[in-house]
Amino acid sequence: MVSSSSPALIDIHPHVISDDAARYPLAPLTGEQSAWSRDRPVTFERMLTCMEEAGVTKSALVQASTCYGHDNSYVAAAVAAHPDRFAGVFSIDLMAADGVAAIRHWRDQGLSGMRVFIAGHTTAASVRLDDPRGFDAWAYAEAHDIPVAVQLRAPGLPQLEALLTRFPKVRIVLDHFARPTLNDGAPYAAAESLFALARFPNLYVKYTTHNVRESAEGASTPQAFLRKAVDTFGASRIAWGSNFPASAGSLADLVAEAKAAASDLTADEQTAIFSGTAIRLYPELGDAGSKAA
Repeated sequence: MVSSSSPALIDIHPHVISDDAARYPLAPLTGEQSAWSRDRPVTFERMLTCMEEAGVTKSALVQASTCYGHDNSYVAAAVAAHPDRFAGVFSIDLMAADGVAAIRHWRDQGLSGMRVFIAGHTTAASVRLDDPRGFDAWAYAEAHDIPVAVQLRAPGLPQLEALLTRFPKVRIVLDHFARPTLNDGAPYAAAESLFALARFPNLYVKYTTHNVRESAEGASTPQAFLRKAVDTFGASRIAWGSNFPASAGSLADLVAEAKAAASDLTADEQTAIFSGTAIRLYPELGDAGSKAA
């Protein structure tokens, strides 16, 4: 077990996959299951073991949309079984007429955050984040202070800007920094459209294994990119997520990669990225917010 005296290390972007397909049937968005969820699935029981091995204190489990679509039952089961270790981030269809009802349902099931999966590898390119059909759901999230994680690639950042402007009180958490182009190196001119969004105080960003590895390409280094990110957004708006097991490697290895990338940051900046921001977004991940001992 993780010692209560160990520094908190909180992961806000792991995924879990059940080994019981009859109880939790596959329903990937657009019908195409992601290769990682097929080839290296991790149950929530196994996730706990991996967390112990890696020194991860708690995790906000993110719905595996490319495996289960908007059926968040397995994430809900994980949180119900281990509320002292897990929080849950559910996915909904923003364009559905019952979007607000879906939010209420999954919140009633004990899940804390919402996720909008728009521009991943296997989703329909025609879906827009700023489609007015989703505004009721966005307004509900704003009124109830529900953090909303957004999976969006860099070309879709104008859509994100429209949402940040229209709903200035919604805390939007951008998955993987939108995976910008970084190989030009500091000062990262190719990613200027991303860094320009730091002017919106309601925008948070997830620093994940994708960013660690992609910032090591070309003229970039992970340390230089993370320094630029902290200087632009502030460490209090950046939270680490492993993307385990979607990103290949053991959870312990992914933790080691992230810590090496953050090695040039101050202790306070590292604390914010590896735990403090996570607790601000999902208070139940803090010691005082634990639902069970």
